[in-house]
Parts: sequence; C-alpha cells; structure tokens
Amino acid sequence: MINVAVVGANGYGGIELVRILARHPQVQLSSLVSRSEAGQKIVDIFPHLRGDVCDEWVYVSPYDADWQAIDVCFFATPHTVAMSQVQSLLEKGIKVIDLSADFRIKDRLLWEKWYATRHTAPEYIEQAVYGLPELNRGAIKTADLIACPGCYPTAIQLGLMPLLRQGLLTDDTIIADAKSGISGAGRSAKVNMLFCERSENFEAYATTGHRHYPEIKQQLEVMRGGQVDIIFTPHLLPTVRGIHATIYAKLRNSETDVQALFESAYTNEPFVSVLPKGHHPQTKSVSATNHVQIATARPPQSDYVTILVVEDNLVKGAAGQAVQCMNLMTGLEEVTGLAQLAGI
Repeated sequence: MINVAVVGANGYGGIELVRILARHPQVQLSSLVSRSEAGQKIVDIFPHLRGDVCDEWVYVSPYDADWQAIDVCFFATPHTVAMSQVQSLLEKGIKVIDLSADFRIKDRLLWEKWYATRHTAPEYIEQAVYGLPELNRGAIKTADLIACPGCYPTAIQLGLMPLLRQGLLTDDTIIADAKSGISGAGRSAKVNMLFCERSENFEAYATTGHRHYPEIKQQLEVMRGGQVDIIFTPHLLPTVRGIHATIYAKLRNSETDVQALFESAYTNEPFVSVLPKGHHPQTKSVSATNHVQIATARPPQSDYVTILVVEDNLVKGAAGQAVQCMNLMTGLEEVTGLAQLAGI
C-alpha cells in the first residue's frame, strides 16, 4: 500500500483528492492535513463522504502528521505553501505532487511577476516535472516532484497538442475562449461568489491577464518548439464544476484532416476521448470524472479549425490528474482508482 498525506484536504481540490483516494485500492490515506480544521472529523465538514471509510477520519495539523510513514504527499494548497516544505519532504524520501502553481513555470522571474511574491525554492523549479501525462508520461514515471497543471492549461494544451506537435498551425494568434465552474475560485468566502451573484449570471474575468496565461504559453511553446502567440480569456459559468474551452487556430494547409489527426493522436489515451464528427462535448458528460472530451470543427470557407474541449476542473483539472501522476510515479496502472463515470 502507498501511504499518502493530503495537505489542504479542506479545500475543493483537496476534498476531491480524498474522495478519489478513499476508494483507491492501493492507497492508505494516512494524514489529512489542515491547520484550520485540525481535530474535526472530515464528514462533519463534508457530509457527502459519510457512510464510507471516511467516517472516522480526522484532520490533523502539519505538526501532528506522521511524516515518517508517508510515501507520497499531495499539496492542494494556495501557492507558496508547497515551496516552503518541499525540501524537507524530498529529503525524507517522500514524493511530492503539487496541485498549486509553485513549480509550473520554469522562469522564476516570470513566476514572481505573475504571482507577486518571491519564489523561496528556486532550486527545485527545474527538477519539477510538469504533470500532464499525455505529454510527459515517461518523465513522470521517474519523478520525485510533480507540478500538476492548472485546470485551464490542461484543457487548452490537450486541445492543441496534436496540431502543435505536427507543426500544422500558422504563426497567427491562437484564441482560447474558456469557461469554468465556480469551484475553480476555491472555497474561501467571497462576495462575488455568493449564490445570488453567480446564479443565472455569466461573465468574463481577468481579461488583461490571468495567472494561467504564462503557463499556457510556456507549455504550448514546448509542444511547438517555438514561439506561440495566444489570447486567453476565462469566464465564470453559473455551475459548480466543469471547464469548456473553445479554441480557434489557423491551419497551414486547409486540406488537413483534423478529425483523423486527433483520433490518431489520442487513440491510446485512457482519459481523452475524441468525439465523432458533428458531435459537441458537454461539461456534464465528464462531471466528477478524470475524462476529457474533445471535438473538432471546420468553419465554412475558412483555414481555421475550432477545437472544443471539456473536463471537470476539480478532477482532470486538479485531483484526478494528480492521482494519475501518482499511479505513474509508483508503478501502478495509470487508470487505477480513476474509473468513475459521469452521472446524469
């Protein structure tokens, strides 16, 4: 069994980790760490987990966790938390999977610009492996430190990877119009996230620059092996879960069979489905699962291609992808514990 700690197990991403790992056949959840909830039963705060193995689990402070027994530690925390603890954990032989942005961006100064604080563990930035299995599966298998991708970057990368890797796009600016459920904003109380503010409402935000932009640009340029210009505009949906990204890109050759390209690129990927031509992915179809659905379309009389991508922002966009990485790091089957299907 793999002994696991989840730091930040009281947030939405953290509690999704608990939900998934509770039924993982090779995992023992040894420490659920939360400073603010220490001493409380997890089911008293998240009653949807009642009636299962979670009933007697209690949050502990980081000082009371049994770190000597831990094999893998997940950080589902705000940025700067993982970087402050990564050295001591790695020195203990604990593998670290960070769901925050601390190690995603390889340019330290660029990270400090976008996150407006000093990076306190720059020596681990290069060591961290970017945890998108469809891109970095081999490197993830041998990694000790994983930087899990953000939710928007996951959808946009998977939507563009087949085209960029084959050099099939022009130098024209790519447009990514992406929408997320409200859980992507976290569990902290905010006036603009109240039910009356969000219900029956829809709006764009961070139109002059979202923190995921440098991560998206960095990774698309890795895929292409050269500069990529992209406009990324996020929006808030009046839903709890889900991301829907609509991406527009210009083809070098208008005769490219984009549908066949995507079907071939993802044919062996366990969590990426390319829908038949003419179908449109829905966020509900991947809700609470680690699956991504992609569709392609060609606007009439145009050199452009439209790519539609849906995922669950809390699962493939966070906790599920982190477990997928853990499976690879520990030699398990990649799909272990991630067989959930969406509900109605």
